[in-house]
Amino acid sequence: MRLLTQDYRADWHTLSKVLFRLVFTYFVLYILFTFLGGVLETPFRWIGNVVFGIDYDYEVSGNGSGDHTFAYLSLFVSALSTVAVVSIWSLLDSKRKSYNKLQYWFLVFLRVVLIAAMLLYGFVKVFKLQFPSASLTHLLDPLGDFSPMGLAWTYMGYSKGFNVFVGALEVLGGLLLIPRRTQTLGSFIIIGVMTQVAVMNFCFDIPVKLFSMHLVLMALAIFITDHRFLNVFVKNKAVESYHYYHPIKDPQYHKIILWIKSIVLFLLISFISFNFYTTASHRGENKKKPLLYGIWEASTFIKNGDTLQPLVTDDYRWRYLIVDFKEVATIKTMNDKKQRYTFIPDSSSQKIRLHQKNSESEVYNFNYKNPNSEVLELEGILALDTLQIIFSRKDHEKFNLNARGFHWINERPYNK
Repeated sequence: MRLLTQDYRADWHTLSKVLFRLVFTYFVLYILFTFLGGVLETPFRWIGNVVFGIDYDYEVSGNGSGDHTFAYLSLFVSALSTVAVVSIWSLLDSKRKSYNKLQYWFLVFLRVVLIAAMLLYGFVKVFKLQFPSASLTHLLDPLGDFSPMGLAWTYMGYSKGFNVFVGALEVLGGLLLIPRRTQTLGSFIIIGVMTQVAVMNFCFDIPVKLFSMHLVLMALAIFITDHRFLNVFVKNKAVESYHYYHPIKDPQYHKIILWIKSIVLFLLISFISFNFYTTASHRGENKKKPLLYGIWEASTFIKNGDTLQPLVTDDYRWRYLIVDFKEVATIKTMNDKKQRYTFIPDSSSQKIRLHQKNSESEVYNFNYKNPNSEVLELEGILALDTLQIIFSRKDHEKFNLNARGFHWINERPYNK
C-alpha cells in the first residue's frame, strides 16, 4: 500500500488520509509560525511561562539564532496545534474519498519554500558571503579560543572552491524542484546536501538546527511521494509513468505558466546575483582594503614617557594593532585581551581618530607616520595617557593557513 503518492487515486486509504492531514497541518503551521510568530508573541509567551515556567528575558528575533527560546515555543505550539487540528479534521472530514487537489497544491507550497531557501543558501555560498576567510584577528587567535561554530565558519571560509561546490549543489536542488518531472531528483539532492548541513549544525553547535532539520523533512515529504525512485535504484524493478493529478488541464494554461516560471526565475536569479555580487564587492573578500590595513606588531611602546617592556602579563601594553575593516581596529594586549576601537585615519593630515568603540568623540587624537609599508608610528593621547608606539608589519600571508596553498603531489601528509 502506498500511503502517500503523486499517482492519482480516486479513493485513498484511511491511513493515507490521516498521514496526509498530519504532514500537511504540521508543515503549514510550522512555516506560518516561523515567519509570522511575532504576531502571536503574547499568547506564545504566556504558554512559555505557564507550561514551561520560563521567567527569563528573551527576544522574538533571536538575535540571529534560529534555535532561540521563542523558536522552540513556536515548535511546541506547532506540534500541539497539529494534533488538535488533525483530530478535529479527521472527525469532520472522515467521509472524503481523497485529497488529490489539496496534495497537489501542498507540494507546490513545499517546493516554493525549498526553492527560495536553496537559492538563498546556495548563492550566499557561491559568492562566499556566508563563510568569509579568517579575519586578521582570527589569524592571531589560539585554536583553543575558537567556539565550535567559529571553528566551523573558519573551516568553511578557507576554501572558495568548496563554498562554490556546496552552494552549486543547493542551487541545483532548488532549480530541479521547479519542473514537476524533476522534483524527485531535486528533493533527493536537497536531502543529501541539507542533511550534511543539519549534522554540521548539531555537531558544531550552530544555531540553525531546527530550520535545517525541517528543510530536510520538507524535501523528504516530497521525495516519499514518488515510490518509483526506490523501485528503480533499490528494487531494480521496471516502473510505469505516473497518472498525475492536474487541477487545470488546458495546454495553453501550462504554456503560460512555463513562460511565467522562466521569466520569474530569470529575474530572481539576476536580482540575487547582482545583489550578492554588489555586497561581496563592498563587504566580501573583494572589498577595498582600508588605509593602514594589516597586522601591526608593537616593537616599542611608550606610555607617559615610560617604555613598557613586552611582558605577557601586561594587560595594558599593546601587542598588536589589527586593521581589517573600515573605521574599526582591534587592539590586542600582551595578555591576549582584545578591544575594538573606532579607527579613522586621514591620509592628508596624517591623523587618526582612535577611540573606544562606543565613544562619540570626533577628535583626531593621534598623529601617525607610515614611512614605508613595513613601519607604522603612532603618537597621541588615549584616555588621558600619552602614547608613542612603533609598529612593524606582520605579514599575514605567511601564516601557514594562507601560505600552504594547494598541491597535486604530496609525498607525505602536511598536517600541522
